[in-house]
Amino acid sequence: MKDQDFYEDANPWHWRLAIRVVAMPADTNFYGDVFGGWLLSQADIAGGTVAIQAAQGRVATVAVNEFRFLAPVLVGDLVDLYARLERVGTTSLTVGVRAWARRELDPESREQVAQATISYVAIGEDGNPRPVEAPTEPTAIV
Repeated sequence: MKDQDFYEDANPWHWRLAIRVVAMPADTNFYGDVFGGWLLSQADIAGGTVAIQAAQGRVATVAVNEFRFLAPVLVGDLVDLYARLERVGTTSLTVGVRAWARRELDPESREQVAQATISYVAIGEDGNPRPVEAPTEPTAIV
């Protein structure tokens, strides 16, 4: 998949911008490197936005099935996290997340910095897993 295709795919069943965030100095370690855990938490938030909409309510993260760091995130990078619903089970949802950095020194640049697959479970009012209905139309997730 080319970067251009990735960014221009407007079908909500495919990749869509979930969150955009700037990597700040507070997100770094002693050596000035952005923590991998910071990027992982951003991916979880991005995936959660898709899962919440698809489940039409509360969800909880149950597994980070895969997380790959592909390139470093630098302080000042604008990080775009795209997500898509990949699977709906009885009570669970699996979401794919891709993170891209736009470098501070070259705002037109884009580099994929991470990819993840994260599973969530829908939570009912009683705090227990609840059934999820798979969205029947792409417009169900906006």
